[in-house]
Amino acid sequence: MKRLAILISGRGSNLEAIVHACVAQAWPAQVVGVVASRADAAGLDVARRLGVAVQVIAPSDHVSREAFDAALAACLDALAADVIVLAGFMRILGDAFVARYAGRLVNIHPSLLPAFPGLNTHRRAIDAGCRAVGATVHYVTPTLDHGPIIAQAVVPVLADDTPAVLAARVLAAEHRLYPLALGWIVHERLQVDGLRVRQLDGASQLLF
Repeated sequence: MKRLAILISGRGSNLEAIVHACVAQAWPAQVVGVVASRADAAGLDVARRLGVAVQVIAPSDHVSREAFDAALAACLDALAADVIVLAGFMRILGDAFVARYAGRLVNIHPSLLPAFPGLNTHRRAIDAGCRAVGATVHYVTPTLDHGPIIAQAVVPVLADDTPAVLAARVLAAEHRLYPLALGWIVHERLQVDGLRVRQLDGASQLLF
C-alpha cells in the first residue's frame, strides 16, 4: 500500500478528485494526510469531510524558508509518505527539500509545460494567441514547473474565453488527469529515464 500525502494551499478540488479515485478505483494506496500552507484553506474542510487527517504548516510561523521546509519534512516523515502530491500548493520548495524527496514529489500545473511555467498561465496563453492549453502532471525538480512529464491534458482555447472561464475548463481537465497519473504511480506502471516518462503498458499519456 502506497501512502499518499497531499499538500494544498486553497480550495482542495484536486485533492477531492484524488481521494474519490483512490476509493472508487480501489488503488493499492491510502491518503494518509492533507497538509495546508494556510489555516484558511478551504481544502481543509474538504479533507475533514472525506475523513482525512489534516495539519497546517504555515510559512508565517517559521523564521525562514529552510525552517518551513524542515517542519514540512518532519510532518511528511511522520506520515511515512511514499508519494507527496502537490495539489494547488502555492509555495516554492527549497532545493534540499526537493532532493530529499526526489522521485516522490508530484505536481500539477495548469499549462502544457514547458510552455507558461509560473503564474497567470491562462492570461498569458490567451495573450499569446494559443489555440490550445491544458494541464501537466510532472515529477518535481529544483527548477520551477519543470521535471519529467507524466501526463498532459489538452484543452481548447475558445474565441470568447476570459482567463477565468478558461481556468475553469482546465481545472475540470485536471480533475480527470491527476487521478489518472497518480493511479499509474501507485500501480507502479511508470518508468523514468531522464526527462522521459514511459507508461509500461504503452497507453497514451495525453488526454483531450
